[in-house]
Amino acid sequence: MASLAAVGGVLKQRNARIFYSGSVVCWTGSWIQRIATDWLAWELTHSVLWVAVIAFCNLVPSVIISPIAGAVADRMDRVHLTMVSQFIAAGQAAILVVLVLTGTIRIEFMAILTACNGAAETFAQPARQCLIPGLVPRQFLPGAVALNSLTYNLARFIGPAISGPMIAAWGVVPSIAVNCLAFLYASFSMYMLELDPAIRRSQRSTGSVLHDAIEGVRYVASHRGIGPIMLFAATMGMLLRSVPEMLPPYVAELFGRGAEGLATLASAMGCAALVGGTYIAVRGQVRGLTRVALTAGGCLAIATAGFAATRSFPFAVVCIAAMGAMTTMHGISIQTLLQNSCSPSMVGRVLSLWGMITRAAPAMGALMYGATSELIGLQIPVLVGTVLCLGMFAYTWRKRASISAALEGG
Repeated sequence: MASLAAVGGVLKQRNARIFYSGSVVCWTGSWIQRIATDWLAWELTHSVLWVAVIAFCNLVPSVIISPIAGAVADRMDRVHLTMVSQFIAAGQAAILVVLVLTGTIRIEFMAILTACNGAAETFAQPARQCLIPGLVPRQFLPGAVALNSLTYNLARFIGPAISGPMIAAWGVVPSIAVNCLAFLYASFSMYMLELDPAIRRSQRSTGSVLHDAIEGVRYVASHRGIGPIMLFAATMGMLLRSVPEMLPPYVAELFGRGAEGLATLASAMGCAALVGGTYIAVRGQVRGLTRVALTAGGCLAIATAGFAATRSFPFAVVCIAAMGAMTTMHGISIQTLLQNSCSPSMVGRVLSLWGMITRAAPAMGALMYGATSELIGLQIPVLVGTVLCLGMFAYTWRKRASISAALEGG
């Protein structure tokens, strides 16, 4: 793992500064638009289910595309793949702005555009991740991995903090337009990277894309550490990380707040996530990281139960802040363990499957919670989910010794 000095060493590298500036800009834009589209979906329908469907459409392409995206990232020019994906994301934002301005926006159009955006981000995720080892000298790689997650969580703090007041003052159009410009900037910044050709394009496989994708799934399933920790993360993602994808209904129905309340909750979560990510980045060692990942998952279940059970807005802010910190500690720890233990020839495919878990599992959980909430309300389904997650935590905790040996040994 990285020390604080190692993170500083990463930022001394020209390629790293370019890469992470683009990351902060595009991820901030993405979070700005995500808050805006969630709010737009709620204003158009006032349906918890439709808000969940929009979240589902953004994240579910990962289920189908992620294994293929990882195989493509292991055989294509990763810079070009990232750029094309980010141009597509910018294009869908531009179309959404036109639809809103012309008054032709419909929830069905939103769902289609959101699915296109999700597909583009699914291809971009493993391609960007595979570029990280080429940004810095080998000794700074742990710092680069940690900084990648920190920039995401910095964006998750900045984006909602900007988007909430913008929506309250001017509506959703400026927020979506900002995302379009952000992805254009990130795409053009990729031109400035000077990378080793071996980093831009991995050794070409002799098999088909489908064969490589299946091989990646088999590798994960048979690994004594990667398989169990990904199963644990998938459970947490579906039943816990899906809750923040549905913030507008909670804000409106449980707490009686508007866009300002939405921005408060999202910003509190993002700020705490930044703190949690910083702690992992400066922790200083891989040893014990499995324990951190599992403990953070258990604490996330408890914090989510508190958020779902309360009608007190101040207590909800405290709970969602804890959710943000635990989510980040859980996610960065697992991603670093994957980088530490994964075979170099499999890195693109493993990281694409990790991307599928972080995107598709919350999408499926949000759809499930959205459907059940139409029948029995927002609170009971989530509380049942937290109980199931605590059971998974207890099961995985008993196997932590063998998981740690497989992941922390390299």
